[in-house]
Amino acid sequence: MFTLVRRRARTAALALSTVAALVFGAATATGATPAPAPASAKQGPTSVAYVEVNNNSMLNVGKYTLENGGGNVFDVAVVFAANINYDTASKSAYLHFNENVQRVLDNAATQIRPLQQKGIKVVLSVLGNHQGAGFANFPSQQAASAFAKQLSDAVAEYGLDGIDFDDEYAEYGNNGTGRPNDSSFVHLVTALRANMPDKIISLYNIGPAASRLSYGGVDISSTFDYAWNPYYGTWQVPGIALPKAKLSPAAVEIGRTSQSTVADLARRTVGEGYGVYLTYNLDGSDRSADVSAFTRELYGSEAVYTP
Repeated sequence: MFTLVRRRARTAALALSTVAALVFGAATATGATPAPAPASAKQGPTSVAYVEVNNNSMLNVGKYTLENGGGNVFDVAVVFAANINYDTASKSAYLHFNENVQRVLDNAATQIRPLQQKGIKVVLSVLGNHQGAGFANFPSQQAASAFAKQLSDAVAEYGLDGIDFDDEYAEYGNNGTGRPNDSSFVHLVTALRANMPDKIISLYNIGPAASRLSYGGVDISSTFDYAWNPYYGTWQVPGIALPKAKLSPAAVEIGRTSQSTVADLARRTVGEGYGVYLTYNLDGSDRSADVSAFTRELYGSEAVYTP
């Protein structure tokens, strides 16, 4: 029986490695365009690393390679996390960056580009912030589209590779906000995909938004590039109509989930034909033993840490 671990920072608030790399079309904050990512030197599931940037550097994601072949261990790095906040004066949601997230974005040349130049996609996670605003309670299509534009503008401005939705800690109803409705998330994701057709949109499969993927004859399930299990140390297939290649039923917290469980979940990922393996809380320590526990099963190789 797996131990449920959900240590998510409350105030800190994703294309398969076997698919051809997306061309970075967005300009960076300085107007330069990143060089095209090199092709991955490995085969197997896409590995994802969430990084709590309140405490750790995004650059840690690029410090792990495979002993056999030298490919990157991680294919997607997630900046955790920006927030969806609520302006009580205008009664509208807005995208907020705390000082640590803002620092990463402002220093994209040194914090994000080095990962992208290695072929690692960098995605921004967006999380609720206890203010009543969430992805599931926009009062109108216009309001949802306005927030989608804020997201796509941020992706373009900072040269990111996409957006990850994490519908936790919204505390729907605070500040007089509405309860979750069926149309909100559908309008939001539809507008965001229209704004950035070639970028990653991923779903941390939790919260009211994750169970509201269809409205008015529109189903947004196929809009997502990935969806994953949000409960660390467990196996749970996300309840979304995506092919196995885009799903991660496995979720582990590096350094907290036991290496035996990490290996078991990786072995099951390969055995059952799933295409993504999710990890959380990669820090600045040498975690090569924890990382090797899954790379041996996913890629047949030890992981090498290079400070």
